[in-house]
Amino acid sequence: MNFLNVKSVFLFNINAKKMAEGKNNNKSALKVNKGVETPSAVNPYLKNKISKRFKKEKLGIEELFKGIVDNDRTVLSKAITLTESNNPEDKKIAKELINKCIPLSGNSFRLGITGVPGAGKSTFIESLGLFLIDKGHKVAVLAIDPSSLRSKGSILGDKTRMEKLGSNDNAFIRPTSSSGTLGGVSRNTAESMIILEAAGYDFIIIETVGVGQSETAVAQMTDFFLLMLIAGGGDELQGIKKGVVEIADLIVINKADGNNIKKAELAKREYQNALHLFSPPGNGWTPKVITVSALENKGIDKTWEIIKEFEKITKENGYFEQHRKEQRLHIMDETIKNMILENFFSNPEIKNQYKILSEKVIKGLITPYEAADDIFKSFFKNNK
Repeated sequence: MNFLNVKSVFLFNINAKKMAEGKNNNKSALKVNKGVETPSAVNPYLKNKISKRFKKEKLGIEELFKGIVDNDRTVLSKAITLTESNNPEDKKIAKELINKCIPLSGNSFRLGITGVPGAGKSTFIESLGLFLIDKGHKVAVLAIDPSSLRSKGSILGDKTRMEKLGSNDNAFIRPTSSSGTLGGVSRNTAESMIILEAAGYDFIIIETVGVGQSETAVAQMTDFFLLMLIAGGGDELQGIKKGVVEIADLIVINKADGNNIKKAELAKREYQNALHLFSPPGNGWTPKVITVSALENKGIDKTWEIIKEFEKITKENGYFEQHRKEQRLHIMDETIKNMILENFFSNPEIKNQYKILSEKVIKGLITPYEAADDIFKSFFKNNK
């Protein structure tokens, strides 16, 4: 090894030693400082507040009732959700809440609206709702959407279709799933009406599915039943079932605008002639047919005049109050039916027997009627 190489090795060792000493003394320019820890994405001061804000806190009966009376929209939604819940605890709370609300209910006018798909029900309801608010009313809309038989889900799009009405302080729109019930009417609609009436809404509109199912359930829980149709959809008199037409207090031919006015007037005359074939309703009221254009706000005032006329006549002859009494009995009957079904299918023995017999039905070893009869007899035998 020559002198230059020895010198280089010596100097390298000296520098390495100095670097080590400098590192120990924390004075070296080559010192690697510890990096700054990544700060939290959320301000720690706000973290607790945000978690509390979005945490779903269960309100007590008194808090719910106060919120309803104060017309707190958030509380109203929570209360109606409780009535729709199948949770036993929620059902118990809902029952107590409804009992507290009943003394404050019954002061609204209940309007049921049904009709063929595409008739413009949502547009009509928005126009009518805004018209009523201008008259000093507080309007609530219970829009029943059809449920999927496969997923049990529902689109619930009425709130987006009634944007102007939904943003008004004197309106409340509650889209809800029909849950596959007859006529597309949610079994909890009556309880929702009681809650909304306790909140001060004096005009409640129930919009039903209108897909050809029986709509008699709507007429049984409302004061006035409005059937909405459109002209030019084929044979007008065959386009909807007789059973729906004969329980309608008012038939509205919508979309009477533009090139469709003549068709709407023709449909109006056809339905007026058809109504003469039905027996009188027995409430002292003669059903009417009118044309409207919800899009152009034409005929909305005429609709309101007819509703007020109906209310005046039926209150004077006593039918209005009698119908309300029948509504309460109908609700009781429906509640009994629901309770029987729930208790029947929640019974452990029935569940087990149902499973066994359903397999036999599938294999063709027993008829569906025999299986149903065996299950039915078994249930009442065990509950004597």
